[in-house]
Amino acid sequence: MPGGTAECFRRVNGGFTMKKTSLVIMAAGIGSRYGKGIKQLAAVGPKNQIIMDYSIKDALDAGFNKIVFIIRKDIEEEFHRVIGGRIGKYAEVAYAFQEMSDLPEGFSVPEGRVKPWGTGQAVLCARNIVHEPFAVINADDYYGKEAYRKVHDYLVQEREEDGVQHICMAGFILGNTLSENGGVTRGICRLSDGCLSGVDETKNIFKTKDGAQVRKEDGTTITLDPGNLVSMNMWGFTPAFMEMLEEGFTEFLQNAGEEMQKKEFLVPVLVDQLIKAGRIKVDVLKSRDQWFGVTYQEDRASVVEAFRQLTDQGKYPEEFFA
Repeated sequence: MPGGTAECFRRVNGGFTMKKTSLVIMAAGIGSRYGKGIKQLAAVGPKNQIIMDYSIKDALDAGFNKIVFIIRKDIEEEFHRVIGGRIGKYAEVAYAFQEMSDLPEGFSVPEGRVKPWGTGQAVLCARNIVHEPFAVINADDYYGKEAYRKVHDYLVQEREEDGVQHICMAGFILGNTLSENGGVTRGICRLSDGCLSGVDETKNIFKTKDGAQVRKEDGTTITLDPGNLVSMNMWGFTPAFMEMLEEGFTEFLQNAGEEMQKKEFLVPVLVDQLIKAGRIKVDVLKSRDQWFGVTYQEDRASVVEAFRQLTDQGKYPEEFFA
């Protein structure tokens, strides 16, 4: 069975049918740190595969059967040419477009706003497309196979109603997620009995010979435990979470005030708020896989080499999704 568990099938009219589960890929980011070009579409595999090819293959192998791309309108043509058209041969594909003007009634884009509203609004853009349990990932991150299997199996499990919404998050080991070429932002997780109790968004985390450290603007540093679990924006949600996103986005806009021009509505921040309010429970599914991605232009060479090694090890065929 594709998901590795009998729970991914449900009985219908005496037979069995596979539960619908979607992979939502956030690919609307501007990618300003990467430089020229659309970083999500940079070739990294031996047959010019992009990172999303590997993410989608891992997701389909784990049991997901619908792919939703969240993109900008201005990259639609190139996006479809590079990946969307190919993936449509292997799975159901849908598109959602992240637009700054996609706002709740009564709100408008403030003068001077130039960037999208963040990952929370990105996921919310798919509210009319996604009506089944779904995972969310970044387009330019490679997460490894383990996380997809764990998230999918979690999403297809049946749970008793207890008044709290149950979601999950793939937790990655901090030391496995750092760039050799500059600082990164990571959501450092606080855990209680295997569940998320909070996420601390931490900027300017640098890899060091001894592990990791935060470098502050005043020149001081804070040493971090490289074994800490971090959020890499890989979540497993129920369809009902869309309602929480809508509610949260409206509250965000109401409270943004003078920061309306630049503040972002982020999934980890909303999750943190909902945990504190006792409205959700987030199970953290630990992944031991090595994360890598193209945060900086200089990252690309090491990512290309990493995929070559994974191919040589037999973890991926040299050519797929042709």
